[in-house]
Amino acid sequence: MSQITTHILDTTKGKPAPGVTIILAKQANTAWIELTRGVTNLDGRIPDLLNKETTLDLGIYKMTFLTKEYFDQEAIATFYPLVEIIFEVNSTEHYHIPLLLNPFGYSTYRGS
Repeated sequence: MSQITTHILDTTKGKPAPGVTIILAKQANTAWIELTRGVTNLDGRIPDLLNKETTLDLGIYKMTFLTKEYFDQEAIATFYPLVEIIFEVNSTEHYHIPLLLNPFGYSTYRGS
């Protein structure tokens, strides 16, 4: 399993959000360096965002969820064209970062 996993639930529909591009980046001083990107599957997940042998360095990371594309495909106006979640990797353990999303709000938490 990838050290970083995520899933997106469209809380308006109560269903996963497929087709959302997600970018993982690492902070380097004041810049962000893109490490990888992927697109959520029909279950709203990206099971292989990182290769299962990849272990991230300790540090600050950001996941950018390109939500406008998803809502445009659904013909729904959204207030948030993207969502950025910044978090700290402070061990080699697994990190699950879910996104609960609707056109006018979102929330996230440290999952398992």
